[in-house]
This record gives sequence, structure tokens and C-alpha cells, in this order.
Amino acid sequence: MFAALAPLIPGAEAWPRFTRNRSEQFEARLSMVEVLDSPSLFFTSMAGSRVPIAVAHGEGFADFSQRGDARRVRAAMRFVDGTGAPTEAYPANPNGSPGGLTAVTTPDGRFTALMPHPERVFRNLQMSFVRISAIADTRFTLIADTVSR
Repeated sequence: MFAALAPLIPGAEAWPRFTRNRSEQFEARLSMVEVLDSPSLFFTSMAGSRVPIAVAHGEGFADFSQRGDARRVRAAMRFVDGTGAPTEAYPANPNGSPGGLTAVTTPDGRFTALMPHPERVFRNLQMSFVRISAIADTRFTLIADTVSR
């Protein structure tokens, strides 16, 4: 896990150690997160955005008792509930981290570690709740037309 390299990353001294989820199980689901105002290059101009994101991890709990400093860590993203409030409640926060913390960054924003998997939800086709008629990817239409002939 990338966050395990914190001792080698300049500016990551406050990062927690990510340990077993509070649920004591692997969590795989779609959760709602809020991007926080941070120097993260990954989240430039996204502060305040609330987006669904895929979660798939067994060790996502931000454990400050083992490493880091909760007062100094640069939070970049957190889990929120249905009203948009930060949450520690399961299942909205699948790892149970304090304040819903799920992403941290360095003060210069060059390094960002996050538990969710944005690469799994960057296209409508990957979302389980999107109607097929709403997907406008012509490459798949062309492939389907070619195969059906």
C-alpha cells in the first residue's frame, strides 16, 4: 500500500497507518465522498465535490495511534452520509476512520494516498446504477452492431 511508504515521502510525517477496517472485513461497495480543500494535485479545483466512488479494501482505517498526527495531517477526502455530513457511521464510512478520513496528502500536494478506487468509476459504464440508455459511448455501439451482423 502506498501509504506504508510514508516514512520515505517528504511531508508525510503526519499520515496515519492504515489498518484493518472497523467492520473487521473486506469492504467492496459504492460510497459517497467529499473532496476537501487541500493542496493535492490530484484534486485540483475539486474542493466541495461530492461523488460516488468505489471502495474495495480490508485495511482502510486511519489509525493515528500507530503513526501520524491527526491534528497536523492534510486531509484530502472524507466519507459523507446521505445529507453530505462527514461520517464515521457504518456503512456510509466502510472503514470507520475518524471524521470520515479516506485520503491524505502532503503539504505541497505532490503525494496523495487514498483508500477508494476512482479508476473504477470514471466512466458511466462502470456504474451499477446508470441506465444503459444514458451511456453514450459510440465505440461499444459500433462493436455491438458489428458483432450482431
